[in-house]
Amino acid sequence: MTAFGATRVDGVLLDVDDTLVDTRGAFADALAAVADAHLPDDVDHAAVLAHWRSDPGGHYGRYTRGETDHRTQRRLRADLLHRTFGGAPVGEDAFDAWDELFWGTFERSWRPFDDAAGLVAGLRSAGLAVGVVTNAAVALQERKLAAVGLDLPVLVGLDTLGYGKPHPDVFLEGARRLGTLPGRTAYVGDEPRVDATAAHDAGLLGVWLDRPGARRLDEADADAAAMRAAGIVVVPGLDAALAELSV
Repeated sequence: MTAFGATRVDGVLLDVDDTLVDTRGAFADALAAVADAHLPDDVDHAAVLAHWRSDPGGHYGRYTRGETDHRTQRRLRADLLHRTFGGAPVGEDAFDAWDELFWGTFERSWRPFDDAAGLVAGLRSAGLAVGVVTNAAVALQERKLAAVGLDLPVLVGLDTLGYGKPHPDVFLEGARRLGTLPGRTAYVGDEPRVDATAAHDAGLLGVWLDRPGARRLDEADADAAAMRAAGIVVVPGLDAALAELSV
């Protein structure tokens, strides 16, 4: 056990994308390839990346709620991206080639954050149970973690319950599979609402990983001070999270 404020922590659940794995960087590479192939020469690559990550059409959000499938949400996001930045529409007939370029580049670009392996090793050294709860399919995240050299069990994915975070069931199922009580389980993730606040509201101990310069457009107004006042720990990196969780 380890101290987490006034509470004892027996286990830690971890997010994957933009927490352990630099998914933002992988998306940047994939979208640069898409832009070079399909969008005007003068397109702003940073704006394209920000558009994709913020999901302005809500298509990925609907996927995490179990309202649509993975292929459909990605095709609709691709089409919206093209329409926003001056590309041709992405219909069913064009999507397979688009996705082969996008997804192939994305997978080749997976990299762990420099502080990810140290966090996992440090938590285990502290005697804590560690596992993953993610808003992607279990098999995909197992492959991603293996590709970046992180040996972690994926306890709950989007396909486990048919829906994902921020629903409280997802966090509670993660704690159940980890073998720890929710109130003695921490959840570490990069999204202030979907990860840290939702975990806190589900009865876990929320840890928001607020990496400098990494917030999505729809998270720019997140109030770190207010989150701390609500009992959520806010850290700038995984080294700081380890220091909070392994004392």
